[in-house]
Amino acid sequence: MQINLRRIFDSIFTRLLLLAFCLVVLGFSIRYYMLTGFLQKDLSAVVEGQQLALASYVARDIDDKMVQRRALLERLAANLPPDLLKQPEQLGAWLKEHFEYQPLFSAGLFVTDARGIALADYPVLPGRVNTDYADRDYIHAGLAGNSFVGRPVIGRAAKEPVLPVAAPVKNGKGEVLGVLVGVTALAAQGFLNSLLKTRIGETTGGFLLISPRDQLFVASSQPEMVLKPTPPPGVNVLHDRAMAGYRGTGVTVNAKGIEEVAAIVTVPSTGWFVVARVPSSEAFATVARTKDFLVKGSLLTLLIFAVLTPLGLYFVFRHLSRAAAHADRMTLGELPLEPMPVYRNDEVGHLISAFNRLLAKLNQNQAELARMAHHDTLTGLPNRALLSDRLHQLLAQARRKKGTVGLLFMDLDGFKDINDTLGHEAGDEVLRQVAGRLAEIVREADTLARVGGDEFVLLLNDLGDNAAEGAGIVALKCIETLKTPFPVSGTHCAVGVSIGIALGNGESAADALLLAADHAMYEAKKAGRGRYVMRGL
Repeated sequence: MQINLRRIFDSIFTRLLLLAFCLVVLGFSIRYYMLTGFLQKDLSAVVEGQQLALASYVARDIDDKMVQRRALLERLAANLPPDLLKQPEQLGAWLKEHFEYQPLFSAGLFVTDARGIALADYPVLPGRVNTDYADRDYIHAGLAGNSFVGRPVIGRAAKEPVLPVAAPVKNGKGEVLGVLVGVTALAAQGFLNSLLKTRIGETTGGFLLISPRDQLFVASSQPEMVLKPTPPPGVNVLHDRAMAGYRGTGVTVNAKGIEEVAAIVTVPSTGWFVVARVPSSEAFATVARTKDFLVKGSLLTLLIFAVLTPLGLYFVFRHLSRAAAHADRMTLGELPLEPMPVYRNDEVGHLISAFNRLLAKLNQNQAELARMAHHDTLTGLPNRALLSDRLHQLLAQARRKKGTVGLLFMDLDGFKDINDTLGHEAGDEVLRQVAGRLAEIVREADTLARVGGDEFVLLLNDLGDNAAEGAGIVALKCIETLKTPFPVSGTHCAVGVSIGIALGNGESAADALLLAADHAMYEAKKAGRGRYVMRGL
């Protein structure tokens, strides 16, 4: 069962089927993302335009109402007889008369003296007269001689969210004697009640009226947000831009993590701005339905593809399957190793013919492959595998003859600079020349190998009684032969060598001998390079 599954997964039939499947899926994916992306981009422009139109309409409406109230209050303040400030009862009657004539301030009018103490009001609300309003921003502005739209608050007397507007009361000399304040409930009919009740879409969409000066939600289609502070920076990127002065449209994620399409428009008379927003899930519901349709259509198409394509591929590649089965039986020894039959003179037939020719050359190449498996391709020297075999043989001989084995581990000095400055081709040429020079001083009984990078190993056989001296002489010859610069790429490159020597006997382990020579080579490097260090086991 395992072999059959492996054949299925390794089969060209399976891979072509997977390739075709991937191409079909890729085509569906491209169409899916391009179509839905275009649709969403186009629909986004439409939705943003609609939101901008709604926000602009609401902003103009609020601006007209604020301009009207501010102008009315300034006229009333200009017409208020200053003498009435000393006559609270007559002042109250005057406020009643003008309030009933133009009742724009649903929560009433009241007047304060120059200290911010309320003198009279209409309609009369318990606790408003004689209350100190000097802490309010609009009183500060009025006493400074300016009309001002105050911070929306919960009214001390009205006990509901209100918006105060103040205008200074002056005498004939222009001196400020008091402040006339008009208060409008935010939810009052004809003021912001329509904004508070209006929703866009079916869930969280609607309007926001925000005061960037006060960092406050003045009004909202969601009642729980009224007079709440705006979110801190970093929570809503588009909101942060709006607070900094941006006006326009965009897609953002609100403080509740809901993605929205929003439009922002200024209310000029107050510095506020209106936000018209709708959840992206509702704004782009058409895109979601289109995606669902495309996915269902793609799944149906893939189902048809999965049924019909294997049948078609089977009829196309059945001859290839027969050839593969025949070759497999030959490799298992069930059939003799001989040229395979050609079923049809097509691409598969050409492939089988080429295989038959390749089979004829297989025996010729086996010897070359064996040589390549044990030699370095760049220098032609024995590689690490062949070195290991010969080292084990030499240690076995030393064990029988009670002799000494010498191993020189060589690492080139300055080779990295050649690679960095002249390139790897120049470095390869230097390695070939180094191998050639070292090979000239090596005896036939010895083994010179390249074990990686710029590292060479020289295995010395039959060192005699004075093994240390003999190994040292060979090391000095290696150092001397590499002193002459190497002609490479029109220049001469100087390369040195640091050598670590390890001496062992028949009881030594091959890995231990190599490791000792390697450590000795690093000691030679630390001692100043261009020398050898000898260690025994």
